Amino acid sequence: MSSLHIILLFIAGLASGFINVIAGGGSSITLPLMIFLGLTPGEANGTNRISILMQSVAGVETFRRNKVITFSEWWRLTLPSALGALAGALTAVELNEEVMKWSIVAFMTVVLLLVIFKPEVWIKEHATNATASNKYLQMVIFFLIGFYGGFIQVGVGFMLIAGLVMGCGFNLVKGNAMKVLIVMVFTVIALLVFVADGRINWLVGVVTGAGSMLGGWLGAKVTIRGGAKYVRWFLIVTLIAMILKLAGVF
Repeated sequence: MSSLHIILLFIAGLASGFINVIAGGGSSITLPLMIFLGLTPGEANGTNRISILMQSVAGVETFRRNKVITFSEWWRLTLPSALGALAGALTAVELNEEVMKWSIVAFMTVVLLLVIFKPEVWIKEHATNATASNKYLQMVIFFLIGFYGGFIQVGVGFMLIAGLVMGCGFNLVKGNAMKVLIVMVFTVIALLVFVADGRINWLVGVVTGAGSMLGGWLGAKVTIRGGAKYVRWFLIVTLIAMILKLAGVF
């Protein structure tokens, strides 16, 4: 890699880490760049997990230091997500990318409309505990989200935020912190699968990951200081950008 490539990867990682920790969709920056620099789509998909893991570690540690995360309360949703990610990463079937792309667009559009027209759901100050009657359904949903995250990753942050805020009753700041923790755990599992399959470019991954760690730390700081209202507006902007990008507008 040239010095220019290293700089581009670091900057892309920085932007990705910041965006992913605050909202989601950061992989839409790093994956195309990795492919542009010569990695195959499979290698880019695997290598990108290094960046995701490093930014998640930085984000989780920042949230933990600021007492937004207490690890004892997260196992019920993290465990099914991790199992789903393992199944997703091990899946060898080839999906129709066009169908998946428009499915993601549809999902993000629904979330965008909810964020805009149901602000009270996203900016409530206090999280509520999930009820016993729906906890098993939540575990199934998070298994499926984990499966998607293990298989592809792009856009999984939006799915997790929607599930954590609307499905589990967390406020947006706590839900965002939980999202980062879930992603960190299932990325470890997915990364091991891709390493075993030889789909990792370590140099590209570490350079991008160094930038993403800084971005993840900054994103967590902004989330904590800005609060739920700030994150909601950032989420709206990011969702619109992702929808337009996937729809081929730019």
